[in-house]
Amino acid sequence: MNYKVLAALMAACVAQAVPMAIVRAQDGAAGAEAPLMGEPTQAQPVLPKESLSIVSASGTHVFSVEVARTPRQQQVGEMFRTAVPEDGGMLFSWKTPRQSDMWMQNTAVPLDIVFIGTDGRIASIVENAVPYSLAYISSHGPVLATLELAGGLTAKLGITVGDKVVSSALAGEDTSHATGAAHPAP
Repeated sequence: MNYKVLAALMAACVAQAVPMAIVRAQDGAAGAEAPLMGEPTQAQPVLPKESLSIVSASGTHVFSVEVARTPRQQQVGEMFRTAVPEDGGMLFSWKTPRQSDMWMQNTAVPLDIVFIGTDGRIASIVENAVPYSLAYISSHGPVLATLELAGGLTAKLGITVGDKVVSSALAGEDTSHATGAAHPAP
């Protein structure tokens, strides 16, 4: 994609509060869903949950994470929520590997943003993302998914880059078959 066009799209998205993930989904993807308009004004209902495990040197850590599957669910993410349980979180499982750019707009609690590489291992972690920040939090390369956990939890549990992430939700949109609130940035 032409980077001048991408920059113009990003500026338009910031003005309209459209998640950058949706713009990226349209980057050469025929039939991608249209960008969402309208900024969210309240927390979304609890989303369907899936089990997710992180296997680290300190042990296996099991979470029950909400899975944001639709563009609107991904746009709203953890916005307006006042807590994230230590055994919970939110998973953004992308249809295809892509760079994931998140931000903390309207997100009231600090989050650890965990980027899951195409090999199913943690590619990078941004700890304690600042509530309400509009700064981009980027995977800096293609990832399979983005996981949001309670702020400070990765350090507390000894979760690090290279740890294995296991979940049927990483398999794709239909989690009945095997196979990025922070929320996606505009």
